[in-house]
Amino acid sequence: MQRVPAYLQIVDWSDLPFFLAVARAGQIGRAALTTGSDATTVGRRIRRLETALGERLFEQTAHGQNLTPAGRDLLLRVEAMDEIAGGIRSGPAPDLRGTIRLSTAEGFGTWFISRHIGALAERHPGLSVEIAASSGFLSPSRRETDLAILLHRPRRGPLIARKLTNYALRLYASRAYLAERAPPVAAADLHRHRLIGYIPDILTVPELRYLDEVGSGIEPELKSSSINAQHQMIAAGAGVGVLPCFIGDVSPDLVPVLPDTRIGRSFWLVAHRETSQFPNVQAVSLWLTELVAAHAPLLAGARSSP
Repeated sequence: MQRVPAYLQIVDWSDLPFFLAVARAGQIGRAALTTGSDATTVGRRIRRLETALGERLFEQTAHGQNLTPAGRDLLLRVEAMDEIAGGIRSGPAPDLRGTIRLSTAEGFGTWFISRHIGALAERHPGLSVEIAASSGFLSPSRRETDLAILLHRPRRGPLIARKLTNYALRLYASRAYLAERAPPVAAADLHRHRLIGYIPDILTVPELRYLDEVGSGIEPELKSSSINAQHQMIAAGAGVGVLPCFIGDVSPDLVPVLPDTRIGRSFWLVAHRETSQFPNVQAVSLWLTELVAAHAPLLAGARSSP
């Protein structure tokens, strides 16, 4: 059996999957996607490994990271160890077990993730997934959740955060509602329509203040803390409201109002620093990254089918 080289006994072995990811991808950005981390974390792990070994492992080029002679030597040894040990993997293990909890915005969890969660279950049949989809988010800092999809990047706490995807929102109304009223052709016309939105004084995050970006002095008359309740009001013909395009564009009875008026937002994928490299967390992070990439037109409001 091959012995572990003496110089590898002084490094933190949790850094080796990051080294393998960069060596194989050739770019820190691509390696971040395969490890479910952000580029800052990958770069920090590589620097720590280089410090421990006292060698530069990569040269920065215009196209990414190239292995140095020391890096090529390390790659040969680590890949041999990987094969023998059954895997120091940069991606998720095929035999994942246990439970992982994902906290996400109510609409995104209900209308997007839930539609595709069966694919994750097929990929990792031993993994039990809990989706906490609500207007209030659980905290990775307090270990209330393993992963959180947030509307903003956290500014503090022992967290690893990266942008998961951008997405678009627009105004919608039901066909029945518009059949009885003159459709608005400008934001000023919305004052003559019944508007639907969030309850202003209990908004959990400022990113939910959508109507402020549509026009000045626009206030909802029908309000709910739930985006799903707002969708039901709009679909039932109660008025006009803002919905994410991944909700409005898959609702057959809804049509865009002022279609050139679009609101942009982002989802951020967040995990606790100490658990971000757990195989279950990496597996779900990778799946989410692939999922949003595959449905980018729908999220961007290109009226793509789900």
